[in-house]
Amino acid sequence: MRLLTLLGIALLGISSISLSHADVTIYTAKHIRTMEPALPEATAVAVEDGRVVAVGTLDSLKPIIGLRGGKVDDRFANNVLVPGFIDPHVHPSLPAITTQFPYIAPDDWHLPTGDFPGAKTPAAYKARLTELAAKHTDVQVPFIAWGYHPLWHGEIWRSDLNDWFGDQPVGLWHRSFHELIFNDAALDMLGITEAMTQEIHEANWERGHFYEGGLKAVVGQLGFLFEPARFAKGMTNFMAMTHQAGVTTVLDMGTGVFGDPMREIAGIRAVAENYPAPTRIILTPIILDFIARGVTPENAVAEVKRWQAENSSRVEVGNHFKLMLDGAIFSGLSQFGAPGYLDGHEGVWMAPRDVTHDYALAFWQAGFQLHAHSNGDAATDWFLSLLESLLSEAPRADHRMTLEHFAYSTEDQTRRLKALGAAVSANPYYHYILSDMYSGDWLGPDRSSQMSRLGSLERADIPLALHSDNPMAPLSPLTLMWTAVQRETINGRAGIGAEKISRAKALRAITIDAAWILGRESDLGSIRAGKLADFTVLSDDPMTVNLDQLPTIQVIATVYGGVPYAINRP
Repeated sequence: MRLLTLLGIALLGISSISLSHADVTIYTAKHIRTMEPALPEATAVAVEDGRVVAVGTLDSLKPIIGLRGGKVDDRFANNVLVPGFIDPHVHPSLPAITTQFPYIAPDDWHLPTGDFPGAKTPAAYKARLTELAAKHTDVQVPFIAWGYHPLWHGEIWRSDLNDWFGDQPVGLWHRSFHELIFNDAALDMLGITEAMTQEIHEANWERGHFYEGGLKAVVGQLGFLFEPARFAKGMTNFMAMTHQAGVTTVLDMGTGVFGDPMREIAGIRAVAENYPAPTRIILTPIILDFIARGVTPENAVAEVKRWQAENSSRVEVGNHFKLMLDGAIFSGLSQFGAPGYLDGHEGVWMAPRDVTHDYALAFWQAGFQLHAHSNGDAATDWFLSLLESLLSEAPRADHRMTLEHFAYSTEDQTRRLKALGAAVSANPYYHYILSDMYSGDWLGPDRSSQMSRLGSLERADIPLALHSDNPMAPLSPLTLMWTAVQRETINGRAGIGAEKISRAKALRAITIDAAWILGRESDLGSIRAGKLADFTVLSDDPMTVNLDQLPTIQVIATVYGGVPYAINRP
């Protein structure tokens, strides 16, 4: 009798526990790619309180409903579920700015604001620029078109824009986002004077050209871009881009680059925390912000920790810090080792090495994960030397220091990356869009064809994520996956087969391996019991669909914290 009584009490206890849970929802699918080696495939996943309860088949999971209550949701029964896509290197504020205006780039762009076909010749670019500038009706701000690149569009400077547009204020935002060119009317409207540029090396007043560090001469005059209503509209565009691409988590890799981090964070948060389809945004402070504001490394660490006190479930300042080594690959300002750029021009360093080391050490010792913008092989050498120095000064296990971009590298650098335990977050789109054009006077055919050497990373089993660096590439993990696997240029030229990666590696690079580089692999990146219920719902299986169809797989919906959000298309 005593035993029966105890059993009864135990059962009552179980019953009361089960009643405290929210109802379970079991989502069925034609196929589920879990990204878990022990159980790689399934057809049903049970979700409760925003997390995965169990994974398997509908028959195997149905008893959970009897135990905990709930329902079967078969709206995705004919679709494929994968973990929620992760883009570990984006810049939400950049598309929030650039999508305020039209795109005219060498490549095609499909945005919430419309479709913008590429212009690959000087004549096509001038025609599109003239057409779109004529449609600009906001007399309070200049017309600014993003996407210009001289290798496709020819050299265009201040005098050219004066000749073409006269008194209309016009600016060109370089495809890299690291350069601006204005005509006289735009300089006058913005209040930019020659005196502002005299002490800045990377500003050419005669040409109306401001690049890398020279941007600080003009960014302060572009406050209209951050006007709350205008910026919010641009951020809404960014959120729509992430949702339509099936992205549930992004890492903002450069918070504060415009010199006012609190204003920028507030602008991002105002939209992201209220957007109908959630995307998790993890913010990463950038070294250039603190250098420009004269904040010491130690005070920078303390300031970032104060920012973290305001974290929310949708927008958070993570334990990440970004270093800037060389200049932009799109601008031809990256640092290459011998023979350098074949036409004789040189790249730039974004900050003094000793200053970079001091900030890196301060954040390293504070437990932050370091990410370093590095494009050329000379910059990668510096990255490796910096990592060696940090490990010597303050040994640290599982540091996950990440080389960001990985435009060009050598095989010996791959071995050093492996030996030092570094990770790589790469942009495979560089090879797609730049390889053909850089095969001439800039890099030559051998180095240009070896841009984004991802095959070497797979062979060495180096942790790899794929990122868009949006707007440097479309915010589309499926497009990134295709460019890494297919390795084809914008002109349809086949790339070096040895530097392709497998589909399995590429899918990991936008899911579980991207989560690892974020330091969030315990919550994100795969579908298993206990993890957050973030999924991307697809029309077809990225592992089996014909390769040429991979970038056009339709994203049906995202599931964020167990709640589905359908993609609404026109």
